[in-house]
Amino acid sequence: MPETMRAVVCHGPEDYRLEHVPVPVPGPGEALVRVEAVGICASDLKCYHGASKFWGDDTRPAWAETGVVPGHEFVGEVVALDDAARARWGVEVGDRVVSEQIVPCWECRYCRRGQYWMCGPHDIYGFKRRTPGAMASYMVFPAAALVHRVSRDLPPAHAAFAEPLSCALHAVERGGITFDDVVVVAGCGPIGLGMVAGARAKSPAHVVALDVSDDRLDLAAACGADVTVNISRQDPLEVVRGLTDGYGADVYLEGSGHPAAVGQGLNLLRKLGTYVEYGVFGSDVTVDWSIISDDKELDVRGAHLGPHCWPAAIRMLESGVLPMDRICTHQLPLADFQQGLDLVGDGSRSVKVSLIPG
Repeated sequence: MPETMRAVVCHGPEDYRLEHVPVPVPGPGEALVRVEAVGICASDLKCYHGASKFWGDDTRPAWAETGVVPGHEFVGEVVALDDAARARWGVEVGDRVVSEQIVPCWECRYCRRGQYWMCGPHDIYGFKRRTPGAMASYMVFPAAALVHRVSRDLPPAHAAFAEPLSCALHAVERGGITFDDVVVVAGCGPIGLGMVAGARAKSPAHVVALDVSDDRLDLAAACGADVTVNISRQDPLEVVRGLTDGYGADVYLEGSGHPAAVGQGLNLLRKLGTYVEYGVFGSDVTVDWSIISDDKELDVRGAHLGPHCWPAAIRMLESGVLPMDRICTHQLPLADFQQGLDLVGDGSRSVKVSLIPG
């Protein structure tokens, strides 16, 4: 085992550096994991640019700390663990594993009630020094982590997609989709594509995908959307009303993180419809709340992380039902992390960008 490794280290907004750091040493009940792939997502990018919701202001704590290794969606191989970790997780040295992005404290009000994904301390890999992330050759899974095995038949970047897919499936669960529903998914990035696939698995009447990119809409169709709308050329309200006798959509899943998608969803929904927000915004969003109350009496639900959805996400990946070669567009060496961040920021040349530390 080497004594040092390469890792991306956060030193502040737009100041990430590739450095040589000590290989972490697992403690009691922990596991040392060799990272095979780590994805870059929109929240990583917003944090990199120093959005206030991530770096803190007078009302919100910072999400990312200086000195932390980023990266919260990953897959790796177990290289060392003790008997306590082996018994808790049911894994062995050599197993390919993923870990849920949050490491719960298991002691706060939420954890005690089984709502671990809303844990009070909220230690997510790659945002706090207590839980370093996966943009490195090796990482440690803490004893409190939630760990799942993944098939070795999957390419590393595909296996690492378990994290965004689990998040998308949780949003779908929050939507309470039924067979007769018309479901609209806003945004066909990695989360939105997962929402499309998850919504299709619920067998509603229609899954409608919205985006401004024809390429991404084609990908959404491959994931299960039976109606695709390029909102730069078509009026989504007209399309949705045409599918619903003028009433509007039953469920709207927001996965773009674009402020305009919020008002769009409120307008597309029928009375008594359900709005699910998963997107992460870099600034405040303003809407007419009377649409939610007096006009339509909507159910508005948030969705955070992917609780209880990881096994389903892994099964979906292993089944081959998703066009993962088209979703995982870029795999870059760790040294090219800046190129990866820039690709995600550009948005027009990639879907899912991953770093391969090997």
